This record gives sequence, C-alpha cells and structure tokens, in this order.
Amino acid sequence: MTRKQKRLAVIAGGMGFIAAAVLLVMFAFSQSVAYFYMPADLAKTPVAPETRIRLGGLVGEGSVVRGTGSTVEFSVTDGSANAVKVRYTGILPDLFREGQGVVTEGMFTSGTNVFIADTVLAKHDETYMPKDVADRLKQQGLWKEGQGAEGKAEEAKATQ
Repeated sequence: MTRKQKRLAVIAGGMGFIAAAVLLVMFAFSQSVAYFYMPADLAKTPVAPETRIRLGGLVGEGSVVRGTGSTVEFSVTDGSANAVKVRYTGILPDLFREGQGVVTEGMFTSGTNVFIADTVLAKHDETYMPKDVADRLKQQGLWKEGQGAEGKAEEAKATQ
C-alpha cells in the first residue's frame, strides 16, 4: 500500500466513524423527543396510542374530578370547543387549578380517548403561561399579552 492509499484509508475510516456517531446521536434524540400538541391539533390529526407527547392548554372550568387516592381527572382545552380528558395519578403542583395554563406529558392508551399523564406542569404566577401554550393561543387569537388565565378563559367563553 502506498502512502497516499494509507492516508485515504485513514480519512475514509474517520469519516465512517463520524457518520456512525452522528446516526447514533440522531437515533437517541428521536427516541426521547416529546412533541407539543394542543387539543385542536389532536382533533385534526390524532396520534398513535402509546406515543409519548406533551399536551398543553388551559384546565377546563368545572372539569377537575378527584378520584380515589391521588388520581385526578380533568380536561385540557384550548379555549374553543376542543378538549382532551386527562387522568393523572400523583401530587399536582400547588398552583394547579381550573382556568390556568398547564402542560402535561404522557400518552394515550389504546382503545380510550383518555390521556394518561405522568407529569403535570402548572404556571408560576398570575401572568405566566408556558411559552408554547401562549404562542399557540396567540395564533388562534385567544390570548393577549399580559392577560391572566382567568381573563383569557372569560374572554374565550364570551366569544363562543
């Protein structure tokens, strides 16, 4: 083997190694990504059961039902007619309540339309709304900057 052939073999081996590393990283990221959905998105294009997603919106007024133990059922709405029933077992954040912004993470089980959440995140204070949720509500014309969730829920009811 000539010196030039050895150099090309080392370069080709290095490129192959880098390509394999990039493919492994991309595969690992695709396995851990949780996409963000609003109830209107799920009405248009349902996700496959057992697919891990994030669901965001507002906790529906009058929808919180406390079950046995630490199981809670509530609906997540985007302020329109779309709502998704959520079941969560665990301790809810202190600021969780009806009409407030929420992001849940979990999956739909096969055969049901109930979203089984394993994580529930609530807003921090009166003006905070998770950025993704606020952006989506702004796109739909249901959210105005500086507006608390209570005012947003009242405005959504008034526009219906």
